[in-house]
Amino acid sequence: MELMEDPVTVATGVTYDRKSIERWLFVYKKDTCPATMQSLEKTELTPNNLLKHMIDEWQRSITSPSTSSATVSAPTTLSEIILHEKLISALADVESSPFKMASLRTLKACMENNTSMQQEFVRSGGIQTLAKVVAQAMLDPNDFTAFQACEEVVGVLSLIPLTDGDSILFLLKPKRMHQLMVMLQRGSFDARLNTITILTKLAQADQDWIESIGHKHVEGMLKSLLEVLSDEATTKLSAYTLDLLLEVVAKSKIGRLKAIETGALCVLIELLPDSARHQSEQILLMLKRLCECPEGRAAFSEHRLGIASVAKKMLRVSEVGTKLAVKILWLVCSFYPTERILDEMLAFGAVEKLIGLLHIDNRSSTKEKVIKMVRMHGTFWRQYPCFPCELRDYLKCN
Repeated sequence: MELMEDPVTVATGVTYDRKSIERWLFVYKKDTCPATMQSLEKTELTPNNLLKHMIDEWQRSITSPSTSSATVSAPTTLSEIILHEKLISALADVESSPFKMASLRTLKACMENNTSMQQEFVRSGGIQTLAKVVAQAMLDPNDFTAFQACEEVVGVLSLIPLTDGDSILFLLKPKRMHQLMVMLQRGSFDARLNTITILTKLAQADQDWIESIGHKHVEGMLKSLLEVLSDEATTKLSAYTLDLLLEVVAKSKIGRLKAIETGALCVLIELLPDSARHQSEQILLMLKRLCECPEGRAAFSEHRLGIASVAKKMLRVSEVGTKLAVKILWLVCSFYPTERILDEMLAFGAVEKLIGLLHIDNRSSTKEKVIKMVRMHGTFWRQYPCFPCELRDYLKCN
């Protein structure tokens, strides 16, 4: 296979080299598109100037000792050259053809596990081209075929590392974020997974991404993520969603406050009791981060299952899970020690498990927090008949 010398587009929107398609149409007397096998009512050939320009630019880049060649390596082997041509041809077809699905899938196939093709895609304006596809499709929310193309677009974009500032800023624009929110709310399982992958990469790449997208879109994103988490409580999608939520609350006070306002604590507390090990650790870490602010502690304390859910996971998940559970209880006990909270800690076994941690022979920060809780609230707990005898003895000694 050789690079196209004179790319032209037929009525179906597929691009071919002029010599090849003319031989197909006029020598072999075919009246169909070779790729789609659709009938061609017109044999008019339209020059694909965009693809021609991209091929010319690429050829100049591999012959010119420019500075750009140092950062983007040009394909050298035959297989790389063929793959490169497929990529730029598919990108041109996405922009010019009404039949975009096949071209989008070709783009994805070219870029999977291929860093150089991903870089070439970005360098060739691929992100901007796909954004136009999504913008056009969003004009008619009832067009199922167009929406499927949008789902393919997020699949392609999820492959890109998103390390260059221009691409990040482009995707963080309010219009782009709105489109991603639509995919989160209405997309298929794979589309939502790919959208969350894109958002996570943006969060990891830009420290101030929450401030960049604006309060309105932060709230919409959090609501969509919590809906996904509630619907997909035991799937791979929920793990990706929790990873993104952790990024949101880790880097931004606005993100934490918006998460609390949109009901994140309620969703997390209700998911925690039946969650598996890794998900339990993710949820406990999220709860810990939210409880580090007063609004989070207040919301946690108001939920009737808060103490019970966290107490259940102590000493049952992992050492990490236990540390996180103790930190949550310590934050609530230290800053929001209502009588109901202290009653529930005793009733749901949290106090009994704290006693077990007192017997650990080390001076870890977790044990220090347990000691502080016992000293702060032991007098309150000891008034109950169910107060453990071991803890009565401990209080006498201290």
